[in-house]
Amino acid sequence: MEKQKLSLFPLHKESHYITFCIIMAVVLFVAMIFAIRLGSVQIEPDIIKGVLINNLTGKEYYPVTWEESMESIIWNIRAPRVFTAFIVGAGLTLCGILMQVLTKNSLADPYVLGISHGASAGAVSVIMYGYLSFLGGYGVMTGAFLGAVISIVLSMKIASVRKKITATQLVLAGIAVSAMFSAITNLMIYHTKTGSDKVKTASYWMMGSLTGSSWEKLKYVTIAFLVCFGFIMLLTRQLDVLMLGDDVASTVGVNTDKLKLMIILLATMLTGVIVSVSGPIGFVGLTFPHITRSIVGTKHMRLVPASVLVGGAFLVVADILSRVIVAPEELPIGVVSAFFGAPFFLYLIRKGNKKAGG
Repeated sequence: MEKQKLSLFPLHKESHYITFCIIMAVVLFVAMIFAIRLGSVQIEPDIIKGVLINNLTGKEYYPVTWEESMESIIWNIRAPRVFTAFIVGAGLTLCGILMQVLTKNSLADPYVLGISHGASAGAVSVIMYGYLSFLGGYGVMTGAFLGAVISIVLSMKIASVRKKITATQLVLAGIAVSAMFSAITNLMIYHTKTGSDKVKTASYWMMGSLTGSSWEKLKYVTIAFLVCFGFIMLLTRQLDVLMLGDDVASTVGVNTDKLKLMIILLATMLTGVIVSVSGPIGFVGLTFPHITRSIVGTKHMRLVPASVLVGGAFLVVADILSRVIVAPEELPIGVVSAFFGAPFFLYLIRKGNKKAGG
């Protein structure tokens, strides 16, 4: 008699799935507390609890025994940064899921359509030339978002053949648009005085950074995330069918052209908004949909909420590492995510080669 192989993953039972989500929520909560506590200045948990509860409720439930500078570090700097890290990680993971459905390729990520490079070019142009300075702190964000929109419009225009857009054409167009905007960005930096503050700011931003996080920016990116998350949850069944192929989806009554357009619009809006507040952070949208899919399965009704928790928790942990590894200095968070994501990407390629018999 042959022995049946027993495999824990993917989690088929609903109770196991719920348990996994609860565990990830706890991991996320603990990571957030540590993210607020650790840094160049270490803060006691009692002070963190007091400051957060007093500010969230607007009442003085805990007597103020700490210095005003300590409250400012917790509430004005670290708390918005931690929540921004979660939203950025969760949002990039959502975009990764959408791109993988659109291209039917598990190695696709949010930047496959050139959105990241377009946003970078828009942001760097604002940093270098200051043409949106009248918007204050929102100038770079607006420039990045406009760049993202221009890049996706170009990608779709290039990919359109007889008013039809296929996944392959879109990916190839995205590569071309990425190369073009990358060249524009490098040209702007090259023609600016090397060593200037503008070049340093642009270079740091392009590596991914959460340094400029604030409650105002957090509201902006959270609204975009919640809107996209809501739409994606409504589309989960259609996404499942689309993964089976366009012909199958059409057979069961799914309007594939309309669905693909919706996916592109959602991914563009969310990626553009995220890149505008954090800069381009690679590998999150590639890695964590893939990891979560191997744990909870391929059904998007389960995959989407679980991926949000996993991707969000990872970026909070990555933010801790970015502030602690070289404290009191700070590593760009994009560098930390790449250290994890690049080896995993190589692992996926190697795994794919083995399956193909290579």
